Amino acid sequence: MDNVSSHKHFILNGFNELGALRPVLFIPFSIMFVILLSANSLLIYIIISQRSLHSPMYILIAGMAFVDLSIPLVFVPNMLLSFLFDWRGISLTGCLVQMFLIHFVGSFQSTLLVWMALDRYFAICTPLYYHERMALPRFLKFVIPLVIRNIFIVLVVVTLAGRLSFCLGNVINHCFCEHMALVELACGSTAINSLVGLISVFLIPVADFLFITTSYIVIFSSVLSSGISGVKALHTCVTHIVVISVSLTVALIAFLSYRIRNGLPVAILVFFSTMYPLFPKGIKMQSQWFSGHRWRRVSS
Repeated sequence: MDNVSSHKHFILNGFNELGALRPVLFIPFSIMFVILLSANSLLIYIIISQRSLHSPMYILIAGMAFVDLSIPLVFVPNMLLSFLFDWRGISLTGCLVQMFLIHFVGSFQSTLLVWMALDRYFAICTPLYYHERMALPRFLKFVIPLVIRNIFIVLVVVTLAGRLSFCLGNVINHCFCEHMALVELACGSTAINSLVGLISVFLIPVADFLFITTSYIVIFSSVLSSGISGVKALHTCVTHIVVISVSLTVALIAFLSYRIRNGLPVAILVFFSTMYPLFPKGIKMQSQWFSGHRWRRVSS
């Protein structure tokens, strides 16, 4: 083992099973990328340019659009170049930086949904104190702890991955530096990396989902007991929960597929992991926009 050096340069080999057809993937992924950038940029522009939309709910929607815009920018351009020109190389440092950015920015998807759930809770359950509790100084009390949590957990995951010695090859069966796809190339025990990665899933998206679900249960109880604008309020919350559930399901499939031994082809695992930061976001963005529009009329 002492004579085996650790690799410092890797090859991103996602969808290699397609062989000569791999460049064809440039077309659908580039179309999705352009649509994603255009839709989210337009949404952000509308919210910024319209003073009537400068409210907490719409600011949070703009924040989600910015997150949905940022994640693909981290890896999609490199992935498209890989499809078109077969440029697959990446250094260990570049891989770790890409991994940190993807997971750090991605962690704010569920975190922003938590802040949106708080916005709804204050607006429905304590409408008289809504503007007071959503004022920036008070709302920062809910923002800062979750930001610190995201930074700490992602930093631990990436740091532990960077300390490994990679002597089992330098071919990553993925289109970007997915955590477990890189860890699988390490020699020695990687149990702690797998465990910490799994814990991070439950401490961020799963914990956020449980908090959001609990807050909506309280909202439902309040609406049903008071009878205030019940249909509109419940429709807004149900739409939000459906979007969250779909996103969480796809995320768990992407994360757990590398930790649970199964007979799925590698291309299927890569597909789920790649589509998670791409496909659900357009649906999520539109749902949040229309639910936010209805919600503004309910809470006003």
